[in-house]
Formats: sequence, C-alpha cells, structure tokens
Amino acid sequence: MRAKKRIWASALALLLAVSLSACGGGNTPATGNNAGTTGEANSGTSGNAGEKVKLRVYAQHFDDDTSKPFDYAVQELAKEMPNVEIELDPAVQDGNQKLKTYAATGNLPDIFFTDWKTLQTFAKSKNVLLLDDYEAAKEYKANLNPGVESKIIAPDGHIYAFPDTGIEFQLLYYNKQIFQDAGISVPIKTIDELADAAKKLKAAGYVPLSIFAKEKWISTALYNALITREDGIGTAVFEKDAPAETPQAAITAAKHMKQLQEAGLFDVNATNTNYDQASSLFYTGKAAMFINGQWEIYSSQEKMGDNVDFMYWPAKDEATYEKMKLQLAGSGSPQGYAVSPQSKNIDLAVKVAAILAKKSAEYKYTQLGNPIVSPKIDKPVEATDVPAMMQRLASEVLPNAQGYAQAVNSTEISNTIDDNAQNLLVNGYTVDDFINNMNRALKK
Repeated sequence: MRAKKRIWASALALLLAVSLSACGGGNTPATGNNAGTTGEANSGTSGNAGEKVKLRVYAQHFDDDTSKPFDYAVQELAKEMPNVEIELDPAVQDGNQKLKTYAATGNLPDIFFTDWKTLQTFAKSKNVLLLDDYEAAKEYKANLNPGVESKIIAPDGHIYAFPDTGIEFQLLYYNKQIFQDAGISVPIKTIDELADAAKKLKAAGYVPLSIFAKEKWISTALYNALITREDGIGTAVFEKDAPAETPQAAITAAKHMKQLQEAGLFDVNATNTNYDQASSLFYTGKAAMFINGQWEIYSSQEKMGDNVDFMYWPAKDEATYEKMKLQLAGSGSPQGYAVSPQSKNIDLAVKVAAILAKKSAEYKYTQLGNPIVSPKIDKPVEATDVPAMMQRLASEVLPNAQGYAQAVNSTEISNTIDDNAQNLLVNGYTVDDFINNMNRALKK
C-alpha cells in the first residue's frame, strides 16, 4: 500500500520530463521471460559511457511531501549518473489501476514505485524483475537500518523493490481546540469513550472523524489498528495457523468498527470521500479527528500548527489499552522502486532504482528529520523545524514500540478484507455480513 504513501491527492497522468545524469544503459529489450531472472548477465546489456539514456519512472509526485523527496533524488542521481534522463510519469491514487493497466498492455515504465499487493500480482504475471542477484540489491540489503528487513525481503524470500521508508504506521490525529471546546478528555482509551466522543462531537456540529474511505486501504488500516488492540499482528490473524473461520480478534475488531459507525463517528459519505476532501475537513476545523499514516504529520502541523496531535488507538478496556498502545498499526511489507523486466535498459534501471530509493530516504531523514527510513543515512539531520509530533514519535513511540502488525500475503484474503472493511462504514452492512464474507474467502 504507500503508498504508500503518500498524501493521497489526485494527479494528472501527464509525463513530466526531468533531465538527469547517468552512465550508459542497455540496448537489448528484455522479454517477459526475464521476469524470473535474477542474474545481471541475463538482464540486459550496458551501453557506452557517453550514451544518453532515458528512463521512464512512475512515482508519487503530488505535493511537497511526495515531490520534494523525488526531486531531491533526481538531483542527486544527476551527480552520479550524468547521462540519464528521467521521464516522470506521475502516479495516480487509484489503487494502482493505472499501473496495472500499463502491465496488461505491455507499457510498464522502466521503474515504478508500488506496494506489496501489486508486487505480488506482478510477480505472478512476470511483470516485475527479481532483484536477488543484482549487486545493487545486495548492497542495499546490507545497508538497511535494523529491523526493517521485511521492507525489502518478501515473504517468498525474493527482492522485488528498493524501499525508501521504514516501517510506517497509521495514527489517529485530533484537533486539540475542538476537543477542549467539546469537553472531551484525552487520551481516549476505550472504544466506548470514542463512541461517546463521536456523539458529543456530532451534536456540536462537527464531523467526528474524517476518513478518505473512497480508497479502500485506509478503512483497512483502521480495521487493522483495531485488531492490533486484540492481537499485535493485525490483519495477519487471517493467515496465522491457516484458520478456516474468522478469528476472534478479527470479529472483535469488526464489532468495534461497527459500533463506532453506528455512533456516528464517520460521515455518511465516508466511502465516497477522497483524501483532499477528508483532509480539508480536518485542516479547516470541520472535522475533529483524522486517520492517516505518520507521514501526515508534516501536512497537519503545517496547516494546523500546535493545534494538532495524535493519540494511541483505543481498545475494549483501559487495561488492554495500556498493554497494547505501543503495538504499532503498520506492517513492514515490501514496497518501493521496482524495475520492469521489459525495460530496454535493465541493468541501468536497477542501479537508478536503488539510487532513487536511497536518496529519497536521505531527503526525508536530513531535510525533514524523519527517522522512519529503510537505508542507513550517514549524513546529519539538517532540519531545524522538526514538527512536535515527529519529535514525539522519535522520543516516545519508536524507542518503546512493542512491535508492528504483519502483512497479509494472500491477495485474495487481502482484497476481501479491503472490500469488507470499507463496507463496515456503510449503513445496513452488519458484522455478520463481514464474518460470512471472510469465512468464504478463508475456505477457498
């Protein structure tokens, strides 16, 4: 998911050319059969050192949070590879449908940024290059920060992409002034307290919590967060020990999510609301709470200053809350810059993908003070205005984190969770509906 990211706004599907630098690339087209090849000798040839090579890159480039790390990476790449020209194909927040269409029509970019679910699909259809035996992948893996191996090594043991971020997770943001005016104490520790707060906020004329649930991943992220209060591995409970029926932790979380929906926590149009609309409600003081990843910290603090903070996810009771609050609602599934096996310059594309990932992480660490990156960065933090919430993450949350959720590896189960977690936000859809649909998926 990023996407994975990361600020989910709409982008025009235009090709934006940015001139860059690099040493030569291959001239021999790779066929679909190369998708399972891991040796560099079999994955393209290298061109002459002075030859100009253009590589098309599909990447997030929506706003400062996404464009600045990419642009920085492009500038840094120019210093190392003066003969490469990067043609940016801006990603669209459509559940990777545009990227999947590219794959289906044989029009994949040389390099593309995507999530684990898409990488799984592309691995089966031989639309992503295996990176295992490439020197760039070996070096990248050797230079990872501790504990983030799952960001580069897939559950099947292969490497499909170069990650820039570390293990990211979702947070529950709130407007401090609205909470104070409404007489709501923080932190909210239990589901019942959150349901009561929703009723109070709605009566006061606010949208209690804005969520861009037009994108299924965010409703799944909320559901995952609620499961982690019961079982720290989150939605991975649907695969743990190969259950034939929906596990109890997942049922409890579904009941909690439905309880919150019935209490009016979500806007009635939540499943038709995109990121721009949901974030605008929060930034302008019309919504009291907002759900997004920790990357949202920069935008929220820029728009709201000291009037925004985050709280830990509530649980069924205070004892469970205290026990599980530092179990983070995010999983270290593979994601990042991958390479198309159809690229005419595979060897070069692999090297460029690694540099783009490393330099993007470098920007986030040095310029934003963001410690959640995959590769080790040997440069000092230059940022002098690190947001208070990011400082809180660095000092309070990350050093004391108990663990992270785990990724779901079955695309069928993952897709079923996405569909049904989103439906829990809709009137008339019941917990029994959720359980029955999940049971059918588990029995296949």
